[in-house]
Amino acid sequence: MPMPAATQGSIVRHKARPFLCLLQLGLACACLLGATPAWSEDLPEYRLKAAFLYNFAAFTEWPADVGATLNLCIYGADPFAGEIDALNGKTASSRKIEVHRKSSLDTLKGCQIVFISAAASGQLPRVTDALRGLPVLSIADSPGAARQGVMLNMNLVQGRISFEANLVAARSARLTLSSKLLRLATEVIQ
Repeated sequence: MPMPAATQGSIVRHKARPFLCLLQLGLACACLLGATPAWSEDLPEYRLKAAFLYNFAAFTEWPADVGATLNLCIYGADPFAGEIDALNGKTASSRKIEVHRKSSLDTLKGCQIVFISAAASGQLPRVTDALRGLPVLSIADSPGAARQGVMLNMNLVQGRISFEANLVAARSARLTLSSKLLRLATEVIQ
């Protein structure tokens, strides 16, 4: 079965440097939560994923016409149980983050970051089609989402969060993912 055009290209697999990744994650969580660094096993899954979303925003470069606000939209059932709300008002890439919950595709056009919840994973092709050509960072935590055109896909393996990156999809949205971020990805689709 051929891959969609947004996902075609070479795939680069490498192991993230676990200690470096864990250290950066702990520091990110500390900054995000205003607490001392904690190991990933001590934090709930979606608090960690919220910290990853913040870092994804911080290590993404948007076109200048995006504006001063990054609207981070949760599409589908919200799995964060309020953990994501800690990002409201935080600054990433010199822009203020505002968190929103969305339930229909037509409301996603005002978003710069879209997290597609696992509950909405059956709609991934429709979501990526609706966002095609827009400078929107798409993120999911569903198996195979990066190969379906999502730019960053988080995985939970043995209590640790890892992620894959789809550079083809990011480039088509005129977004640049930092090389620092890409070094930590377990798989990069180019």
